Amino acid sequence: MTDTPALPAVSREWHLVSRPVGWPKPEDFAFVEAEMPQPGEGQVLVRNKYLSVDPYMRGRMSDAKSYIAPFELGKAMQGGAVGEVVASDVEGLAVGDHVLHFLGWREYAAVTAKNAVKVDPDAAPLSTYLGVLGMTGLTAYAGLLRTAAFKEGDTVFVSGAAGAVGGQVGQLAKLKGASRVIGSAGSPEKVKLLVEEYGFDAAFNYKDGPVSKQLRAAAPDGIDVYFDNVGGDHLEAAIGSLNEGGRIAVCGMISVYNNTEPAPGPRNLARLIQTRGRIEGFLVGDHYDLQPQFVQEVAPWVASGELKYRETVVEGIENNLEAFLGVLRGDNTGKMIVKL
Repeated sequence: MTDTPALPAVSREWHLVSRPVGWPKPEDFAFVEAEMPQPGEGQVLVRNKYLSVDPYMRGRMSDAKSYIAPFELGKAMQGGAVGEVVASDVEGLAVGDHVLHFLGWREYAAVTAKNAVKVDPDAAPLSTYLGVLGMTGLTAYAGLLRTAAFKEGDTVFVSGAAGAVGGQVGQLAKLKGASRVIGSAGSPEKVKLLVEEYGFDAAFNYKDGPVSKQLRAAAPDGIDVYFDNVGGDHLEAAIGSLNEGGRIAVCGMISVYNNTEPAPGPRNLARLIQTRGRIEGFLVGDHYDLQPQFVQEVAPWVASGELKYRETVVEGIENNLEAFLGVLRGDNTGKMIVKL
């Protein structure tokens, strides 16, 4: 085992100590000092540099049956992270290499080598491997192209369009020949970003009036694809504007994540009969076979500046929880990243 000297004796990490009811509260979490992890056979020790906080993490704080195991109480939470290998006796991963892995919410992690993906800090900034070139980007790519079966000439509506996934969906649709792309967001600044920087054809602030009315004004000829990050009134509005053969890809429903009672479903589902429309939910984990194709196609667009991205960077692991709560509130533009 080769390692670098002067590692601290402890690693700070965030634990879930009680399962939130409704909005998560600070007392549901604890920021603790844990013993420095010791890598076992086939593991490397990683000093995390960037951590990801994402809406889906709210679901893992509940113990309801889901597609992924809940966070364990009294243990470090998990999430995407990029860091530097500081100790290794694993072939193919040397001290100084950078890796993408899933043991976030902590400063240091003992990562099993097969769960660490080597990334090149010279090819793209490290933080992009958590966002535009990472799971976030693949979510946008798979949801639009595979689940929603996007085709050239489609009119596309994206909710939560100034978020990390939504902003990429709209730009990918434009780069691939959409006839019109419409986004919804929650502030005038975000609406301006979508149109002026991301190249959306139209965007609106969902707080300015009924979503259905604003969507009809932005897409008078209806929509062919709806990429849903929000649910609720946005989903109902999209069904109301869906063209014949329209497709809805359900990525997330952030509007209902903190509800303590089940949210009512769309009241106009019968429209799917006349439009022969389709609603399909998806998980990025089912589409990792697209990863090589995704990076090959999207990385050059990121490098050339054709595909733009924003990051909201929060400094310091002590602010990890506040960054996560900020995502639930919609404080971020683009990907929310915690820099250590």
